[in-house]
Amino acid sequence: MKKKTFGVLIHGAGWVSTQHIAAFLNNPATQIVAISSRSLAGARRRAQESGLRGVAVYDDLEKALRHKGVDIVSICTPQHLHCQNVLAAARAGKHLIIEKPVGISLAELQRMRHTVRRAGVKTVVSFVLRWNPLFRTLKAMIAEGALGKVYCVEADYLSHNGSWWSGWGDTCTAKHGVSSMLVAGCHAIDAMRWFAGAGEFAAANPVEVFAMAGGYRKGRPDQYNPLTNTWIAEAPPMEYDGLEMALVKFDNGVVGKVSVNFDCVMPYRFPIRIFGERGAVLDNRVWSHKFPGQKNWIELPAILPDSSDVSHHPFQAEIDHFVECLREGVESHCNLEDALKTHEVVFAALQCYKTQRPVKMSL
Repeated sequence: MKKKTFGVLIHGAGWVSTQHIAAFLNNPATQIVAISSRSLAGARRRAQESGLRGVAVYDDLEKALRHKGVDIVSICTPQHLHCQNVLAAARAGKHLIIEKPVGISLAELQRMRHTVRRAGVKTVVSFVLRWNPLFRTLKAMIAEGALGKVYCVEADYLSHNGSWWSGWGDTCTAKHGVSSMLVAGCHAIDAMRWFAGAGEFAAANPVEVFAMAGGYRKGRPDQYNPLTNTWIAEAPPMEYDGLEMALVKFDNGVVGKVSVNFDCVMPYRFPIRIFGERGAVLDNRVWSHKFPGQKNWIELPAILPDSSDVSHHPFQAEIDHFVECLREGVESHCNLEDALKTHEVVFAALQCYKTQRPVKMSL
């Protein structure tokens, strides 16, 4: 799509929308023309706090989609609203940036995929860690053969998620949150897929999953706040297991291990382990055949994925990438089609808890 400037509608006025807005403001090929939310007050507040003047505000997505000049819609609403938002925007012919998780059921994922295919619009899903500087460096090293052929990848999402986060009220329920793996652990699943893929811009395809769940927090009102290192006696309880662990087999032979732990009493961590025939990675430490005579781990001075704060995440790089995809008329490596493979691992894990048997991919 050859166009000088793309008009942007921000849909959803919560925490993550601040980073979408900042990234679009810093991209010379985009202009925010409207903000919509569940309330006009929320949309107006987000516009004012972001220093936006003259943008339209709406509390109705259908009306916002008809606003003149909208080319891109950023879906920043709670996860249980994503499906209806994506369907409406795709049918209106708008390109989409979709916050993760994309949807809360396999049926929703299938509906969105079908509608996006029919509409012919382009998408990117905010598995934003693919643009993290350490991730980009490690992915390039894998593609260049620094580790030889990768045969095992491990990734973990470790965070005592709770009411300190503004999105907790929408995601702590089994109905809207579904599982720890869906709410946030899907970042670790996507990281595992990303590093299991052989090319610099390719993620591996999962073919089989076996998972178990446990932990201690389910249904309990007490919570830890890792930001203040304090305890909360009464808070909305989590209605699903806080600990999930899964083994994943990929179509290229790589075996992966992934976990999410919402029960851990500790600061946020996102450990990464990659094992190849000629080297290994432990977070930002590398051991490789490319460094003859190596006696100690080589530490990469890169930005690690070591914070749950959205302002720490590389939204600028993600959105710049998507705008370039639109300008060149190509699909993102993290489009809806690819992201659904990450989500399917989440729902395969949920099936495992019921059947206690490995699950084959079927999406």
